[in-house]
Amino acid sequence: MKHKYLTLFLLISGIAGVFILRTLLASTNTMPRTFEIFDSLTVAGSLIIFLMNHRSLRRGDWIAAFILGAAICAGMLFSSLFTPYPFFGIVSSNTGQAVIRGLFTTIATLGGLVIMRQQGPVQFHAASGNWSDMRRGILSGLAIGLPLAVLNIFALSFTQGRPIQWQHPFAAVLDALQPGVMEEVIYRFALWGLLWLVLRNPLPQQAIWLAGGLAMLIHNFSHFDNLFLQSPLTALGMGTVLALIWGLPPLILARRRGLESAIAFHWIQDAARFLAGF
Repeated sequence: MKHKYLTLFLLISGIAGVFILRTLLASTNTMPRTFEIFDSLTVAGSLIIFLMNHRSLRRGDWIAAFILGAAICAGMLFSSLFTPYPFFGIVSSNTGQAVIRGLFTTIATLGGLVIMRQQGPVQFHAASGNWSDMRRGILSGLAIGLPLAVLNIFALSFTQGRPIQWQHPFAAVLDALQPGVMEEVIYRFALWGLLWLVLRNPLPQQAIWLAGGLAMLIHNFSHFDNLFLQSPLTALGMGTVLALIWGLPPLILARRRGLESAIAFHWIQDAARFLAGF
């Protein structure tokens, strides 16, 4: 029984270690954002899985991965409301960000698709040509996400003490694809799949949801770098509450309705906040 949970314990320890070490070092040094660390680790893992098993991919998989990567790259070139932090403190231009984000999205999608073809936890219906499932997933994500997107706008206005300032709707819709697609591909598709690969042998019955929960928490707590420096307990508390409200829905949607559903949920959150000026 102890050996059965050893892999899970090591995974949790490693993940927690990244957060703790990064926070400790950031108090006296300039450190990469937690997002950049886990993005890079996930893309590296995806690349290894892809290189080992790329022959399992189908024609639609290749097309879907390169379309997603190209769309994120092109969208970043024209982004006006979405301004990501400089990548590792170095790359800040829209062109440089476009190349990195497009490449990361493509590699993470390919890795996630390899895992999907091994009966992984999340389906990407567009890659398999399951258009009806894709449409149902998108509609589900939008329907569940819209009320929470409205709640998010008022919560941001209240916590930041700022009024709503309406922005151009086309820019909001376009720019929301950046976090909506890239973060879901990396965390809800590739990272969930990679963690599932690690856990599926020692914990075959629990692996899917344990891996999904860990990927969700990594993604959620990576938003609180500054708060972890100022008040770690507050960051843990806020992160846990927000994970329940905004983390669980895309997790369940990705599992039940596919990657597109989680992307739709995430996209409408950011489209609404960009539209409202947050």
